[in-house]
Amino acid sequence: MERRNWSLKALKSLQYIDSLNPEQRATSLQKWVEDYLVDTPIENFDLELKDLEKLSELFYKNISFLKQHRKDMKLEIDNHKKIREFLV
Repeated sequence: MERRNWSLKALKSLQYIDSLNPEQRATSLQKWVEDYLVDTPIENFDLELKDLEKLSELFYKNISFLKQHRKDMKLEIDNHKKIREFLV
């Protein structure tokens, strides 16, 4: 039962993170992964099928978000470098 409660807590946490603005979402996702996936394999989640599908959907949605966020941040850094070079 403890593993099930832990799994439901992880799912609810990921659902909440999905509603945050992009900056908070990125840092919260990093913490979520550290809390729920670093020491525990994803196979240890004990969820019903519909909850597991929701977790999977959110997981992959957030992977896509992080990829896009990374691209956006890289573009922003590149723009700052160009501005700095122009000013120097």
